[in-house]
Amino acid sequence: MSELGGKAALVTGGSRGIGAAIALRLAELGADVAITYVNAEERAHEVAEQIRAHGRRGVVIAADSADAAAVIGAVDQTKEEFGRLDILVNNAGVYRYGLIDDVSLEDVDLTLGIHTRAVYLASQAAVRHMTRGGRIISIGSSLSERVPYPGMALYSMSKSALTGFTRGLARDVGERGITANLVHPGSTDTDMNPADGETAADEIALIPLGRYGDPADIANTVAFLAGPGGRQITGASITVDGGSNA
Repeated sequence: MSELGGKAALVTGGSRGIGAAIALRLAELGADVAITYVNAEERAHEVAEQIRAHGRRGVVIAADSADAAAVIGAVDQTKEEFGRLDILVNNAGVYRYGLIDDVSLEDVDLTLGIHTRAVYLASQAAVRHMTRGGRIISIGSSLSERVPYPGMALYSMSKSALTGFTRGLARDVGERGITANLVHPGSTDTDMNPADGETAADEIALIPLGRYGDPADIANTVAFLAGPGGRQITGASITVDGGSNA
């Protein structure tokens, strides 16, 4: 049997970038995978088709992580579709940039709603369905540890909250045999932050390896935590940033 054969996963924000790479990697390893999306419906269905091409079930769920009911509903729907839920990947995210004087209340509420409240609610809903061996993996950011540029305060605050949540969650669900971990990507080549974008040269200058990461780098780390190799890892934060936070 493949490494994740018989497992069922939900990846929030799985229609593109890091989320899509994670969803496909989990499917390659044998998991059935549901993904959520907000706007990129066509791309979400393309990812689902690729999941099915691996011989796994792929489910697409329209769910805005800014909507509390939609977040919980996506978790419950995944359980209904697959009959189980073994892996939750809290990946959905937004990027709101601005100096402290310029960020609006709307941006604050949206960012915290997606990066913190949604992660809490999805995890809370997921543990109701998980049995021993369950995995909860959240996607943070290397910017939660160090902030090399101005204008990142809101984003960094929202991502740094996940460290405390993950440690606390690991304590809460450890006796049930469920693990909780956090992966911090650094500069990664996605639509949100392309390797040929305006700030790419400045970002690469901070990376000892001298290159952007690929979404597959994050997906492989998540897959390890989701599989047998991650069974004794919980409450951990793993940074995948080419050394930029070294």
